[in-house]
Amino acid sequence: MGICMSDFATLDQLSLKNKTVLLRADLNVPMKNGVVTDTTRLERLLPTLRELARAHAKILILSHLGRPKGKRNDEFTLKPVAAALETVWGHKVAFADDCVGEHPKAAAEALPHGEILVLENTRFHKGEEENDADFAAEMAELGDVYVNDAFSVSHRAHSSTEAIARLLPHAAGRLMQEELTALNKALGNPAHPVAAIVGGSKISTKLDLLENLISKVDFLILGGGMANTFLAGQGINVAKSLYEADMLETARGIAVRAFSRQCRIILPSDAVVASALIENADVKTVPVTAVPENGMILDIGPESVKEIGAALETCKTVIWNGPLGAFETKPFDKATTAVAKIVADLTRQGKLLSVAGGGDTVSALANAGVGEKFSYISTAGGAFLEWMEGKTLPGVAALA
Repeated sequence: MGICMSDFATLDQLSLKNKTVLLRADLNVPMKNGVVTDTTRLERLLPTLRELARAHAKILILSHLGRPKGKRNDEFTLKPVAAALETVWGHKVAFADDCVGEHPKAAAEALPHGEILVLENTRFHKGEEENDADFAAEMAELGDVYVNDAFSVSHRAHSSTEAIARLLPHAAGRLMQEELTALNKALGNPAHPVAAIVGGSKISTKLDLLENLISKVDFLILGGGMANTFLAGQGINVAKSLYEADMLETARGIAVRAFSRQCRIILPSDAVVASALIENADVKTVPVTAVPENGMILDIGPESVKEIGAALETCKTVIWNGPLGAFETKPFDKATTAVAKIVADLTRQGKLLSVAGGGDTVSALANAGVGEKFSYISTAGGAFLEWMEGKTLPGVAALA
């Protein structure tokens, strides 16, 4: 799994000087009342934008926003995102009210070299999500080369991520390149021993992920509702804890296959329990074999954190997806925070390459105050998960 650097072109291989570049970015940013509330994705585009501007290229940005279902809907216009990008970029950013046709063509012609034009939401056209070749050809007419800097949408075979790459000279942007390099180091060709930390509520949504990981990693560290299902599969009474009763056989099967592949599954040995998931609930820490009848496991306990820490001390690579407890509600964020700090510390000492991703994971690590202290944190949700599952991402494969 993983993509070698030789598998895809980067900006270094493209002739960019004075060209018109169609840049697929992810401008699908959080908004409230028509105003962008988080500019992280815009800021992460800056290295590619600066490089294209230095090459005196015209930069035409393609992106989607939300789910307008193939027709124009002003609720999902990219116009306010273009305004936010102008602030982040520090120079004028132009906007065209479509991504194909005469208006963007005229706007692109009028655009000075080294400047940016944001094209309207690609999903205003039904052909986008259908990966329609004719729609891709209409977009391709606007530019000379295509650059994909949106790993977070590259698990989708859409016209602006897959079909268009077949029509123009193409390459990965710097953000995409950085992401793929980090991911390849973490699972494609990692330094062993490798640990995967996987949390979250359900096995059923992460079956492909677990099956792929047990053949790739040396330690599989489980938390959250997912760990409860494995514990219940061992005959442990998890009382009122969240678990999947219909997945016990599946959990046992994964454990057997992991053992045969020399992958050690680390489950919690103790747990923080309460009778309800509420802020500052009455909690107690008990062995997982002694969960009271009215109790719910809401976090892993301090002994479990120590065991995880001891395993991580022996590792050279860690990949993390999903919190270990109900971290949004205090005090059930303690174990996730403690383990995150262990990973951050080992990373700082140069002992560990640490890669994390997925929405809840990013929030949990920010909550722990270590958001900047991992080797790489991916803001891609679905794409990161599909990559961890060992799947081919169409938007990345198209850059080969």
